[in-house]
Amino acid sequence: MILSIIVPAYNEEKTIIQILEKLRETKPDNVSYQVIVVNDCSKDNTRSLLEANDHLYEILINNSNNIGKGGSVKKALESAQGEYVIFQDADLEYDPLDLTKFVNLILKFKPDVILGSRFNYDRYSKSHNFFNKIGNHFLSFLFNILFNTTFTDIYCCYFCFKKKLIEPKNLNTYGFEQQAEILAKCVKNSNSFYEVPVNYSGRSALEGKKIKFYHVFSVIKEIIKNRIV
Repeated sequence: MILSIIVPAYNEEKTIIQILEKLRETKPDNVSYQVIVVNDCSKDNTRSLLEANDHLYEILINNSNNIGKGGSVKKALESAQGEYVIFQDADLEYDPLDLTKFVNLILKFKPDVILGSRFNYDRYSKSHNFFNKIGNHFLSFLFNILFNTTFTDIYCCYFCFKKKLIEPKNLNTYGFEQQAEILAKCVKNSNSFYEVPVNYSGRSALEGKKIKFYHVFSVIKEIIKNRIV
């Protein structure tokens, strides 16, 4: 089985090589990884570091201009060859060792969608910003009501799905709201959903975290739009 791992990166010179090394070190023997890194026109040394370490990935996409995480994911999906796709942030908030949980679930149940949960963690979770946590709970609640699901953390980065459920050219979003669009499309086109606990060591804004409180509004819009359409 091939698992395509999409790693969007923007100004992640401090962590990008470390995260790719961790992916390599923790890969289970019973699965092949196709690591696709998308450098979103970084202004630091991210690109040069990636080009000097091309043994750590299968595909490197260098965007000519900054198009955001969603645009980068859309490009990577066009190159994904795995039966399943999963997202991996380029920082160290998520532990690649947790990917084995997704692999085990895939091999046992062949689910359509697997979401990680930072709130049902198994070993550790760094204390969240209170308002970010409230916002995430609200988004998960809204999604669950509209799509009849029971997810606890719809904006966990570790989001795995069958590639056949998504047609990249039909994705309409380019920002953080894209995860809501992809999740909604996957759920509407399938019926087997799982959730696994993951460990989390979140960054602060000073440490490079890029999501802002106002992103919640575009996410709400995307959830409602995809329920109606």
